[in-house]
Amino acid sequence: MHEAPAPRKATPQPSGGPVAFAALLGGNLALAFGPWFVRLADVGPVAAGLWLIALATPLLLAIAAMTTRHVLASARGLGWVLVGSGVLFAGDLASWHVGIHHTKLANATLFGNAATFVFPLYGFLVARAWPTRVQGLALGLAAVGAALLMGRSYQLAPQNLVGDLLCLLAGILYAGYFILMSRARTTMAPLPALGLSSAAATLPLLLSAILLGEKVMPTNWTPLIALALLSQVIGQGLMIYALGRFSPLVIGLALLTQPVVAAAVGWIVYGEALGLADVIGAVLVAIALVLVRIAPERAPARPGNAGVAQETSPRV
Repeated sequence: MHEAPAPRKATPQPSGGPVAFAALLGGNLALAFGPWFVRLADVGPVAAGLWLIALATPLLLAIAAMTTRHVLASARGLGWVLVGSGVLFAGDLASWHVGIHHTKLANATLFGNAATFVFPLYGFLVARAWPTRVQGLALGLAAVGAALLMGRSYQLAPQNLVGDLLCLLAGILYAGYFILMSRARTTMAPLPALGLSSAAATLPLLLSAILLGEKVMPTNWTPLIALALLSQVIGQGLMIYALGRFSPLVIGLALLTQPVVAAAVGWIVYGEALGLADVIGAVLVAIALVLVRIAPERAPARPGNAGVAQETSPRV
């Protein structure tokens, strides 16, 4: 992800590609392990989000400074976008991390990725990135797969309801974070955008953890360091890179790989058994990803609209 100097104005070029798609899947794979490390942390759930950001941000900014010239200058005119994305991401982490402790790992990851459908909806209605027939089929298969993955959650609703609702709120905030970061990525490289956005999330998480009376200082740093490196540096780093290369539909559907991986982790580590419906749901998600990967992109209805990968290509 070496960043070469480039003019601020983006230049059109084809989006996607095998490297970017591998980054998209790799980012989701790394993020899927996040709920496990949150459970292992010996601090409050919001405090875990605080340390995720606090430990990762200096590293992200240092790497950005080494690989990109004029990090702050590249953010000129995007201050409100980066601050807004940081605040939304802080809300996402806070609500999601609390919800993780009140539901199953698969549930937390599935509801926490409600952006799977919210972000593509933004692409359809706002950015006018309408799906092709094959992409529509992929979205339908993904919806059925997600419904099957949610089936077990429905059966256990009384004990999972609070956690599921908090994770659903997190997913909606996560979609808002993606929308703002897609705006930043039209002119910014991924690491500066992620580093500055992460910095904006630190103070809201610190204040939230203190107001909730959580334990903030850990005695065991290992889960928090692993969480910061895997979720924020690797996971979000790859996701923000891919965000500049694919349509909201592709990004959204790829998020469904996270609950599949999280379900496997929950099964192996916590004995959260998988049923036939879970397996079928995972297979449908996999088919949807293959279809959306091979389907040609439809040209956007309004050229020049920021935030859609096919219309403008950010510095990568």
